[in-house]
Amino acid sequence: MTAPDTENLSAPARIPRQPAWRTQAPVVAVVALGGAIGATARYAFALWWPTPQGGFPWATLWTNVVGCAVIGVFMVVITDVWAAHRLVRPFFGTGVLGGFTTFSTYAVDIQHLADNGHPRTALAYLAGTLIAALAAVWLAAAATRRVLKWRQP
Repeated sequence: MTAPDTENLSAPARIPRQPAWRTQAPVVAVVALGGAIGATARYAFALWWPTPQGGFPWATLWTNVVGCAVIGVFMVVITDVWAAHRLVRPFFGTGVLGGFTTFSTYAVDIQHLADNGHPRTALAYLAGTLIAALAAVWLAAAATRRVLKWRQP
């Protein structure tokens, strides 16, 4: 018995990979487009409900809570109901909702409240937004699942 001829065994053919920029460029483009839409909506909301000097930043609080509730609904819909195109999640989830919610402004608002002599309000805003945003995601996702289950025959 002879040993197998290893020279004639060929490695599996390699599939040529596309450069990373070709596969990631559409994702970056839809995130940028979605971000521009979300940030524009947030800016319009802030113009509609401005925060007075030294006042409580209600517009920022509600922007973040509403954005978190929408992400809760969106994630249930695209994971449990609808087989979405691969660019839907980056466009809407990361882009639109990432541009709409504004946790950087939230941090600046906390700093302004603390610097202007309202440390208790700043701490309440810090904790309240965090709790409200997490509750909004959870409640929206749970409500969406319940509605979807109720609608099934």
